[in-house]
Amino acid sequence: MEQFIVEMRNITKRFPGIIANANVTLQLKKGEIHALLGENGAGKSTLMSVLFGFYQPEEGEIFVRGEKVDIKSPNIAYELGIGMVHQHFQLIDNFTVVENIILGDEPGGILIDYDKARKQVKELSLQYGLGVDPDSKIEDISVGMQQRVEILKVLYRKAEIIILDEPTAVLTPQEIDELIGIMKNFAAEGKSVILITHKLKEIIASADRVTVLRQGKYIGTVNVKDTTEGELAELMVGREVNFDVDKAPAQPGEDVMVIKDLWVKDQRKLDALKGLNLHLRRGEILGIAGVDGNGQQELVEAVTGLRKVEKGDIILQGKSIINDSIRERITKGIAYIPEDRQRRALVMDFRLDENIVLKTYENEPLSHGLLLDEVEIKKKGKRIIDEFDVRSSEGIDTIVRNMSGGNQQKAIIGREVDLDPLVMVASQPSRGLDVGAIEYVHKRLVELRDQGKAVLLVSFELDEIMSVSDRINVIYQGRITGDVLPEETTVQELGLMMSGSKEVTLA
Repeated sequence: MEQFIVEMRNITKRFPGIIANANVTLQLKKGEIHALLGENGAGKSTLMSVLFGFYQPEEGEIFVRGEKVDIKSPNIAYELGIGMVHQHFQLIDNFTVVENIILGDEPGGILIDYDKARKQVKELSLQYGLGVDPDSKIEDISVGMQQRVEILKVLYRKAEIIILDEPTAVLTPQEIDELIGIMKNFAAEGKSVILITHKLKEIIASADRVTVLRQGKYIGTVNVKDTTEGELAELMVGREVNFDVDKAPAQPGEDVMVIKDLWVKDQRKLDALKGLNLHLRRGEILGIAGVDGNGQQELVEAVTGLRKVEKGDIILQGKSIINDSIRERITKGIAYIPEDRQRRALVMDFRLDENIVLKTYENEPLSHGLLLDEVEIKKKGKRIIDEFDVRSSEGIDTIVRNMSGGNQQKAIIGREVDLDPLVMVASQPSRGLDVGAIEYVHKRLVELRDQGKAVLLVSFELDEIMSVSDRINVIYQGRITGDVLPEETTVQELGLMMSGSKEVTLA
């Protein structure tokens, strides 16, 4: 019988009103990258939280290196050589890298030996090619680098079994490639990696085996070299998945939004947009392609009213909106799906129905004067979750924090589509979603387009830009360097424009 470094046998974990894991088994070999695949809400993170000691299962057994263990806390997990990098980083912004890494495990006790810690962190960073500066403050480094700090925290505690929970959800394509290289380095050294994900390309590129969960149940384990993306997608969602976006040719109308010579500063008070021009028409999806940090965020925030415009104009249906408040822009027809749904779109400790009416609660019949109408709010919440297939354990009364990312995103899309907007600004709308949810999001954006709405789609995923957009604008260093049709360009050509090597404009 093969010896597994970790074996989780018949694990069952229940929460009020829901069985998150139902009789699930997972076997991890030494020195392998093992993907844990499933839709949002399939129970992947719960299962790994059981292995890491956050949760205790109601049923089942865990064996580490052949011995049965009872993992009652993360401290016990670390003693067993198990570390976990969480999807939402657990770092203190105004602490340095080394201060975050040693927190809770300080060398020297009360009199902390910072020199020793700094040396260890530098050695680990060098050994695994992480390139982290121990003295940088967390608030001053990129999201990708913050993730490397989380990985260093785990390595510092001598973990041999490393759990990565949706590690690529907030990374750029280049950072994803680098992370895959880091994982392969771990495996080559004999460490074992469990990769929680729903990104099929990354599984094919990095993993040795993959275990699939669906609705909390174990579906099976397969060797990655013996399967395909299509087969994995079908195992994950229980049906065939269409990777091609099903849409008829666009029938664009007149310009609904025109942006002229737009100048906007970033958080550091430096120019992020430098005279940007674009136009968006009714009945089209305009994709904005570019490497992260070239002004996408500032463009979206300028359009939605979250960031001040220094110079230039944003014209909606022939009238300037740069002096309008966020509320006025919503009223005039601008809807917004933000890239960071938890910070920008939802109040995490509010109920689902309360989040659904965040932008409309002041209107009849949801309120009468100063009084909210709870019956009408619940009625609207129920209608939206039914129409947009939002799944949650307690229906409209579910606290949003307890929902999966995919269902949070469906709720946001439902709320924004229900505004019946002129312009839908969709920033990274499929970030962190599984293939089934991505298929759903794309379908809804195309439906909006077909209703004569205008969609501004910002994405770092070139496959998404190429398949969903009717027209593509490339953004580089704060201005548009290309205006092309997806059927008349290639990913390689887009890459050249994104790097500033080429400019292309439609005749």
